[in-house]
Amino acid sequence: MMKKGYLLVFITLILSLLSACGQAPAQDPPSAASSDSVAPATPSGPIRFATDASYAPMEFMDLDQVKGFDIDFIAAVMKEAGLEHEVTNVGWDTMLESVRQGTEYQAGISSVSITDERKDSYEFSLPYFESTNIIMVKQGSSVKSALDLKDKKVAVQNGTTADILMSGIMGANNPGLSKFESNALALMELDSGGADAVVADIAVVREYIKNNPDKNLVSIADSQNFDSEYYGIIYPKGSELKAKLDPAIQKVIDNGTYAQIYKTWFGEEPDLTNLKAAMAKG
Repeated sequence: MMKKGYLLVFITLILSLLSACGQAPAQDPPSAASSDSVAPATPSGPIRFATDASYAPMEFMDLDQVKGFDIDFIAAVMKEAGLEHEVTNVGWDTMLESVRQGTEYQAGISSVSITDERKDSYEFSLPYFESTNIIMVKQGSSVKSALDLKDKKVAVQNGTTADILMSGIMGANNPGLSKFESNALALMELDSGGADAVVADIAVVREYIKNNPDKNLVSIADSQNFDSEYYGIIYPKGSELKAKLDPAIQKVIDNGTYAQIYKTWFGEEPDLTNLKAAMAKG
């Protein structure tokens, strides 16, 4: 009887221990490791920017490297934001489409003017550069303003604000308005005599004239028909990068880094009055 009693107590004790061991994990709080395993994945690697490196001095190819004002500017912004990045030359149309889709590239920087139409497809950063379109012709041309181009042969880059402006002035289907994949091709059309004028961003035109003094080219400003424009970084709709980079853009402009970069590429101090007013509007 006593042996059976001891045996019964022993069996009861073992069963109690086994039962307790089986319940313990359910009573413990989730470990840090298990919590991490279900957390949303953090994007890894550098932020990928697309560009069209045919806008010297804003962005251009120097051997196998993309260089220019925009490239130095975005490097300063990303450093301020504490983010790694890379910039790849893909061409204008590819940049616009790939950034809109937001798969291969998370952002684009390529002298992209902020327009209401583009806002339908992209998120824009704060404006970071004031520009305007300008006319380039050969010396001796009778052209004095954009309205004088109505019956001329004009070369522009397709899909740019120069294209939009000249389509409005000349008519979108005007056979005299030639639209090219890049500014480089538009400039070549003027050089070869296939166009009477090129309309493009002021920085591009001035740089080309400076680097080609033997071609006898002149620029014509027309504030009556070409308003100031502001460049912005483009992101896919809904991108979180705008919230991360806008404060960095503001700091780079406010702390003097922007002015240093501007002077490096344009040889003068920037007038930031209009730009800061545009930034204040968002």
